[in-house]
Amino acid sequence: MPNILDIRRRIRSVINTRQITKAMKMVSAAKLRRAQERALAARPYAQMLTNVLKSLVARAEIYDPETGEPKHPLLGQRPENNILLIVVTGDKGLAGAFNANITKAAARFLDSKSGKNIDIEAIGRKGRDFLRRRFPAAKIQTRSLADLAEELDSASDRAERGGTVQITGEHVGILNKVEFSQASALAGNVIGRYCREEIDSVYVVFNEFKSVIAQRLIVEQILPIEHIGEQAVRLAEEPTEEEKKRAKEAALSAGVGMHATEDAAEAGSQFGTAQVDYIYEQPPGELFRSLLPKYVSIQIFRALLESVAAEHAARMTAMDSATNNATDMIDSLTLVMNRARQAKITKEIIEIVSGAAAM
Repeated sequence: MPNILDIRRRIRSVINTRQITKAMKMVSAAKLRRAQERALAARPYAQMLTNVLKSLVARAEIYDPETGEPKHPLLGQRPENNILLIVVTGDKGLAGAFNANITKAAARFLDSKSGKNIDIEAIGRKGRDFLRRRFPAAKIQTRSLADLAEELDSASDRAERGGTVQITGEHVGILNKVEFSQASALAGNVIGRYCREEIDSVYVVFNEFKSVIAQRLIVEQILPIEHIGEQAVRLAEEPTEEEKKRAKEAALSAGVGMHATEDAAEAGSQFGTAQVDYIYEQPPGELFRSLLPKYVSIQIFRALLESVAAEHAARMTAMDSATNNATDMIDSLTLVMNRARQAKITKEIIEIVSGAAAM
């Protein structure tokens, strides 16, 4: 029979752990609310930019009628030999299977593109550590976002590869406070490499967040741009019904709203739908040069914002499960302690009765 004192110590330890997990759950719930607000605030600009580009594409020639070449390199498509994969994970753990699912999806994508040269931009410490153990870094020094704005790459720098799959960039700590300038710097580097034909396509793997129970793990193609305003999802993994149920219970207990974030204001979604022939002051090529890089930047910025919100939702759910498990363990240990105490009392009574009878 376990010692009663040891059981009491273990109960106190589990109670302290439950207090920590409950506090972490509430902190994640508060951060989730702010992340939802940021994601929602970025939607109108992204939707309006998308609609402006849709309107431009519908009224302007994308390809040069004389040469047949696209009026912007980002609209051009070529055989997919060199690929850039952006992996967005979290910087911290204790979020259930959030980071593991992303790295597994990245591994499946790499297997599906075997035989091709793949460069990886790792965003988040967890993904960086996972990829470091499996793939080499590029021969040139890996870059951070602070270096991207001033970096001037040349063809000779990219000539020698570390392997078929290599890590070319590590970005740790940027998810603590996502800024558009960070996404713009990363997008500028990606666009530059694509225009120089160092890479033929760009994919990003992240958790797409709509609400606490409406999120999915996707691999989305960013470049080349095939259809403006439509997601080019190459791989998607939906949460199970059990995971949705746990997320719903965690959200209700933490007081987090479960409504899906709206894509944008209704006025913005109706822009450019009228059949009106606009007269543009600038030629289409100049407009594409100005708008398409912003479009790519907002796509990457959206991926970062939604990944942050999904991480907080996953951590809130994980801490809620840990709190419930701690409560169940306390109840079980209390039952064991009561049984041990009852057995001890019974034993003492028997000893007293036996001693009295022997006299």
